Amino acid sequence: MIIWMVIGMAVVTAIPRFLPALIVDFITFPKWVDRWLNAIPYAALGALIFPGIMTVKPDAPQIGVIAGLVGVLLAWMNVHIILVVLGCIGSVFLLTL
Repeated sequence: MIIWMVIGMAVVTAIPRFLPALIVDFITFPKWVDRWLNAIPYAALGALIFPGIMTVKPDAPQIGVIAGLVGVLLAWMNVHIILVVLGCIGSVFLLTL
């Protein structure tokens, strides 16, 4: 019985994820909608990252802000994403010494 419940939950979860990916190939959006949709991943990423930046060290939020600025600078310089992450981690490490 539980296996059918797990399969049902997988199907219910998969449908809303796959359906938009299939439909978007057949629909042509106006330019302003395309620009708006292209901005969503950046807005979502910012909403996920910003609270983490502010809570790296609750008694010293400036450490997270500085590490975030290091990440922005490295990303702006087109450094590989792994090096951006390592740069942020390294800056937090050095600032907390």
